[in-house]
Amino acid sequence: MSNYELHPQLAADCHPLGRMEISQLLLMDNALVPWFILVPDTDKREVFELDAEQQYLVQQEINALSGFLMARADVEKINLGALGNLVPQLHIHVIGRNSNDFCWPGPVWGEEQKTSWTEEAAEEISQQLATHLNGGLVNYTPSVSLRPKSQ
Repeated sequence: MSNYELHPQLAADCHPLGRMEISQLLLMDNALVPWFILVPDTDKREVFELDAEQQYLVQQEINALSGFLMARADVEKINLGALGNLVPQLHIHVIGRNSNDFCWPGPVWGEEQKTSWTEEAAEEISQQLATHLNGGLVNYTPSVSLRPKSQ
């Protein structure tokens, strides 16, 4: 459980997927690109301010998500970012990109075109992550299911 409250903008823009080793894992609510956000449990605002162990764990989480995107989302490129210009809480974007996505080669930030994820799709991604990361270096605990799976 996080010791820090999620910034309201992140809560409004994302689906909570679960917990990783040191971070909350969110899915940006735009199904046009596979876009995760890691929110480390810290009051620090910059990655360089994290201690060495925290930096290592965050990098392991980034690596795990990047591997998932390459293996499961059929992406050509991984974009990483920790801008924090609008949301001061430390958060790291891990985005899968393809040369045919909706805003290639430009950045995804600030684009108005959007297709929201359904709760069912977000839950399916969370379960795929759990399967993909099972037995890996990074712990992942999906959020409690929002609804029972239909038979």
